[in-house]
Amino acid sequence: ISFLTLAATAQTSVPLESGSAVKFIITNLGFDVGGSLKGLTGTINFDEKNLTASLFTVSVNSNTINTENGSRDKHLRGADYFDVAKYPLIKIASVKIARSVTPGYYVMFAKLTIKDKTQDISFPFTAVAESTGYRFKGKFKIKRRDFGVGSKNTVSNELTVNLDVLSKKN
Repeated sequence: ISFLTLAATAQTSVPLESGSAVKFIITNLGFDVGGSLKGLTGTINFDEKNLTASLFTVSVNSNTINTENGSRDKHLRGADYFDVAKYPLIKIASVKIARSVTPGYYVMFAKLTIKDKTQDISFPFTAVAESTGYRFKGKFKIKRRDFGVGSKNTVSNELTVNLDVLSKKN
């Protein structure tokens, strides 16, 4: 019963595609290449006064990958990289939200799933109340080959993901 009470106090919202951005940066042949993903969906329960009641379950559509290079994007959608026909979603599901030692920051401990491979990640983020809900900003690094994305080639294994998610209260 106490869990149900806690969950009821969290503010339930949904991520908004408009006003949000999911971007990444990776090095290819010594140059930084940026890209983005769209199709943001999910549920966010955030209670800054009771973080144990907070839960994020959010995904993006892998078929929307956009590096502003059509032939590269087509290649990234293929079986060697994201295999979007078989794995249409990239998902993050929080396991725990904690207050950071840095004032104004929280830490998300989550499961990131790409191509049915799930890895534990954690990263700091901010949460700023807005008229619609909250704006969440954070970034994290992952190793793409841990998820079976691409092979050893001229593209760096490590990439940085930047999140700027605007939510709307339900």
